[in-house]
Amino acid sequence: MQDNLIQKYSIPGPRYTSYPTVPYWDQESIDPNNWKDTVDTAFRESNHSEGISLYIHLPFCESLCTFCGCHKRITKRHEVEAPYVDALLNEWDSYRRLFSATPRIKELHLGGGTPTFFSPDNLTRLIDGVMQHAVPADEFEFGFEAHPNNTTRGHLHALYDLGFRRCSFGVQDYDPLVQKTINRIQPFERVRQVTEQARETGYTSISHDLVFGLPHQTLDNVIDTIDKTNQLLPDRLAFYSYAHVPWIKGTGQRGFSEADLPRDEAKRALYETGKKLFSELGYIEIGMDHFALESDSLFRSMRNKTLHRNFMGYTASKTRLMLGLGMSAIGDSWYAFAQNEKTVPEYETRANRGELPVFRGHLLSAEDRIIRQHILNIMCHFETSWERPEMQFPELRDCLRKLEEMETDGLLRLADQKLVVPEAARPFVRNICMAFDLRLMRNAPETRIFSMTI
Repeated sequence: MQDNLIQKYSIPGPRYTSYPTVPYWDQESIDPNNWKDTVDTAFRESNHSEGISLYIHLPFCESLCTFCGCHKRITKRHEVEAPYVDALLNEWDSYRRLFSATPRIKELHLGGGTPTFFSPDNLTRLIDGVMQHAVPADEFEFGFEAHPNNTTRGHLHALYDLGFRRCSFGVQDYDPLVQKTINRIQPFERVRQVTEQARETGYTSISHDLVFGLPHQTLDNVIDTIDKTNQLLPDRLAFYSYAHVPWIKGTGQRGFSEADLPRDEAKRALYETGKKLFSELGYIEIGMDHFALESDSLFRSMRNKTLHRNFMGYTASKTRLMLGLGMSAIGDSWYAFAQNEKTVPEYETRANRGELPVFRGHLLSAEDRIIRQHILNIMCHFETSWERPEMQFPELRDCLRKLEEMETDGLLRLADQKLVVPEAARPFVRNICMAFDLRLMRNAPETRIFSMTI
């Protein structure tokens, strides 16, 4: 990709795990009561046909990784596990009381934090408690995120017995200096051991998360990391751009100098090299930042155009209702978003009182839902269309005018009321989505709140 285009389009912009993006949520419009109304509507519309999704946030980590942008709590005190599981099950009970039928779970994902911070016994108690009053939907998919250093055979066997077949290991980079700088020391042999144990246990979709743009990371680091990854051949790969936002994430991301970060063309070269190597190894690019072998369900969902994107990332199927359980977790009813309290004590107090511990969110307008669908189409399928009247909106012409310059630069094609992103322009997909972002267009932030798009 031409360097001048990278310089031109490398600007702060959202990652579009939601639309509207969190800074543009109308928080006054949402409260636990109207959130309940949208949950009830979405459940009645979708539980029988497609099921629902659960994201369960397990926030505890024993040490701070300085690249991390997640909501977490650092502690070595494992006595925090049992009370937190109690609160999660109480929150789930509050949702179950809203349902008119037994919930059918299509997708369940344990994220963090570090889910494998929790003991196998506490994870079993959690999932058994959730599924005691629920049933798996057809072709359900249960997955969890794991730290290679503390994931044991006990974890793998316990979660496998509960129906989990997907696991994702956070690798980031294998270079010792990079690992030391981001406070994530995990030798390749440890990642090899836990990956092989997962395969021996029977997991059918194993993912490794890699990050480019980390401090002190070089092209040779990325090539070496991908060479080692090839020796293990995970079914999926995430290749994330490091989002440096210390003004939001505080002390963790101030553990090194910005001068230590690869920037602009150097950072883009890390991605382009990685993408080329993944292709040579048989991985297919899926949406933005993700790659999968043709045997994996993520590839099949892209081919069948059922790929979806939400606060769990890319998923192989869409459910109208996704509930977020746990501290800071975000739920999505298609009609609204709701985020839970962002500290463990506040979350546990409200969940244990039988409340839905929502502290902010957004009710989507009819316009929001149209724009959201266009952005989802672009992020998941690299195309969208406004041929049908229900996909049109008053400011469409203004959006198309903003896209004309991108078309001239070769980033997209416009024809027959349709937009298509060519493969070479996929690194600019966030910029293309921004042209549809009416909230951003009407109220551009005065200070920088987003990471760079490229």
